[in-house]
Amino acid sequence: MSVGCSGPGRKKIVIAPNSFKGSLDAPGVAAALARGVKAACPEWEVVSLPLADGGDGTTACIVSATGGSLFTKKVTGPLGEPVEGFWGLTGDGSTAVVEVAAASGMARLSRQDLDPMQATSYGTGELILAALESGCRSLFLGLGGSATSDAGAGILQALGVELLDRKGRQLKWGAASLKELSKISLEHISPRLRGVELLLGCDVENTLYGPEGAAYIYAPQKGALPEQLPLLDEGLRHFASVVKKELGVDIGALRGGGAAGGIGAGLAGVLGAKLVPGAEEIMEIVGLRALLESGEAGLVITGEGQINAQSLYGKVPVAVSRMAKRFGVPVLVLAGGVKLDLEAARREGITTMLSITDGPISLDEAMARTAELLESTARRAMELVRIQL
Repeated sequence: MSVGCSGPGRKKIVIAPNSFKGSLDAPGVAAALARGVKAACPEWEVVSLPLADGGDGTTACIVSATGGSLFTKKVTGPLGEPVEGFWGLTGDGSTAVVEVAAASGMARLSRQDLDPMQATSYGTGELILAALESGCRSLFLGLGGSATSDAGAGILQALGVELLDRKGRQLKWGAASLKELSKISLEHISPRLRGVELLLGCDVENTLYGPEGAAYIYAPQKGALPEQLPLLDEGLRHFASVVKKELGVDIGALRGGGAAGGIGAGLAGVLGAKLVPGAEEIMEIVGLRALLESGEAGLVITGEGQINAQSLYGKVPVAVSRMAKRFGVPVLVLAGGVKLDLEAARREGITTMLSITDGPISLDEAMARTAELLESTARRAMELVRIQL
């Protein structure tokens, strides 16, 4: 790395990690890394920009980075129970932020209660309605961690879209009802949507249905039994056929359409929402791109629980490195597990990768010591940088 800790023209160290899921959220990761950096290089200016990829933590990440505000609202949970949801607004008031996990996430249910056949995204639609009251010009919806496989039908219903069966009745909540869909009416859609750009942030490329679709790839982790997977896939396929018949939009092959149980495809097809890479959009909103473009950054430190081949599909460390590469800024990735080929990593702009584990250690111990391990690894890495060999 061609960076040093002192001397004329020194630049900023940018700390831009994702959460280490199950052990430490992104702000906690950033704080631990900053402590390690400052211990080795106290004279450097450190800029912390915790990130997310559209899943849990997205709202807090954007609100914190932009000096925005967080709001709570009681809404409908995945199985119809009341839950305390939340949404955010950026500091300039231009962008509202909602994450599917806040109202319709798996974390809202115990493992034994997970049921993608019945789970609804209706509560997320209620949060969107509340957020639209802010007068925002755009709304960013983070797709990640959903307990649902309803193609966003619940969200659409909450926003006033009528999803009707052959008898003209509104569909019941949940993916099990999708096969009954016959007509889609936008006559009573909420006027709050008018003039607002809808952005859907995702970190997957799966299509709505098929072997690599929402049902077969993601429903098992949401509690679906093997025999339910063909039924879920059939419902999503039928939903797509009705959207094409009623609205003339083909959502079946849409990349990322399978995100969040098909919410990506459903909202793109019915509302004209735009699917965007979640991490990239969040980096733009929190100002990482502008900082890199300014030439003020000398090094970026990023990371998450594990970096592997799946990280190449838009996970935070790779998204950060791709952006940093455009501006010639070196990138250090710290992770609990490093399983990505170094040459593949370097093609993406990663300068080097380090595991934070300091010897043979169990997963439970590593997760319990995440903050400590991040801090000590960052300190050792920066001490090597300081040598400036």
